[in-house]
Parts: sequence; structure tokens; C-alpha cells
Amino acid sequence: MDKISLNKKRMGIQAAAALLQNANFRGFFTGRISENAAKGVCVPGLNCYSCPGAVGACPLGALQSFLGSRPFRIPYYVVGLLVFFGALLGRAVCGFLCPMGWIQELIGLVPVPKKNRFKLDQPLRKLKYLVLAATIILPFFVARTPFFCKYLCPSGTTAALFLAAADSAVRGLLGKLFSWKLAVLIAIVLLCLFIWRPFCKYLCPLGAFYGCFNRFALYRGSIDENACIRCGKCAGACRMGVDPVKNINSAECIRCGDCARVCPAGAIRLGFTAGRNYGIINHVTEGKAEETQPKHAG
Repeated sequence: MDKISLNKKRMGIQAAAALLQNANFRGFFTGRISENAAKGVCVPGLNCYSCPGAVGACPLGALQSFLGSRPFRIPYYVVGLLVFFGALLGRAVCGFLCPMGWIQELIGLVPVPKKNRFKLDQPLRKLKYLVLAATIILPFFVARTPFFCKYLCPSGTTAALFLAAADSAVRGLLGKLFSWKLAVLIAIVLLCLFIWRPFCKYLCPLGAFYGCFNRFALYRGSIDENACIRCGKCAGACRMGVDPVKNINSAECIRCGDCARVCPAGAIRLGFTAGRNYGIINHVTEGKAEETQPKHAG
């Protein structure tokens, strides 16, 4: 199976995950938000609770909902789920399960030249950690205001567009704050045309959080140092700007598998147990490894 086919397979998983997390299809036509029991359970990716199709709660939105609780309660359940997702998958959540990541990739399919490495790329990567600290963590100690959901979240803005399209009453409530968030969403969409997953790279606090687990998550990457031929193809293929040979478990890696698919020596593996054939990419890299072995006559 070639690189293009495998990338389509991953996008198929992303599409299925997005549909499962937004399976209340009737809500898109009625403009009514589901209130079933499943809405009390957090999904792993960025998927707004207020989306009319949502059947679960966004973990960041669930966190921020506790900011207005009286008396204030620490959301141990939500924090526990975030740590569980991070410890199990790390940023594989971003690569396979996050609807916002999938939408960015769909926009990125527009045939416009992409520039994923530029002068400010690396400094801008740090911005998402600032967003995590300033809009998610600090509000619990300072302002008790849901800054991320209120001023920045593109998923929430997309949800509001769906609601407004289906309900004229919602359209009448949209004001200056929505105009600001819509401008943020439009900017992200435009950037997606030229940069692969810009929100994931520079702004997403959920990706910043999961990235902290990449080095320790059960789903991780490994390189066979004996097999690696240092050709640089893996670094050249990585659209997240990671050099797998230097740091395959970088906090920037979303486990898309592009590096493993281009490795001519089959040295890169992704899976739940380092060095064993558990990852969805491993059987492909092993096949390539066999193809690259010299064949002896007789």
C-alpha cells in the first residue's frame, strides 16, 4: 500500500471520528443542541459541546465550564480524562481523532503551494503553550473567565455558525464578540491554505497539552538505529517540521506516519509498544524493509 493510500486511510479514520463525535445529525437541521446523557462524557479532540451535532463534551469546554461554578469545584473528572487520553495516545489524538485537525487537513487539500518551514515557524510553535497557560490554566487561579472558549476557539465559532444557520433566533443574538471570533476563524482557514494545520502548530492548547505526553505515551515512535541510513527522507516528509532521527517523540509529532511511510530502510515504527509490530504503520515499514534487503542468488 503506497503513501497516498495510507494517508487516505488515516483521513478516513479522522472522518469517522468526526462523524461519531457529531452523530446527532438532526441537530444540524433543527438547531437544537443535544442534551442526552452522553454529553456528560468528554471526547478526546476539540469538538464544541454547543455544536448541534455534538454527542459529547469538548474537554477544554468542560474544563472552562467549571470556572463559573458556585461554589467553585476542581474538575478532577475532566483533568483525569485529559491525562488518560494523553498518557494513552499523546498527540495521536490530534492526528486521528480531532475534528478540528481533520477540517484543517481538508482545507489544506486545496492546491495552493504550502510553506511549512519559514523563519518564524519555530518561535510561533511556543505560542500554543502560552495560549494553554493564559486561556486555560490561569483562569482557574485568576479571572475565572473562559477565555479560550469565549475569545479564541474556532470549533465554538463553527458550532455557532451551524446554530445560526438553523435558528433565526440565534442569528439575532450574534454581536461584536462573535464578529471577533469569526475573524479568528477566517484567519485560520486562510492560513490552512498555505500552512499545514496552522492551528495545531501555533494556537491549540489541547495539542500543547497532549504534546507534553508524547515522550511517555503508550502510543509512541521508535527508530531502529542499526537500520537507519540517515537519508533525511523522514524529516523532509514531515509536515509538522519534526526530524524523527533527532527526536521521534517530539511534542510536535501528531503520529500521522508520513515519516515511516517514506523510510526506505523500514527503521521507523509507531505503535503501543516500542519495537513491536503493534502500530498501524509497522506492517508497511516492515514490508519496505524486506524490499530493501539485497536478494542473493541461489
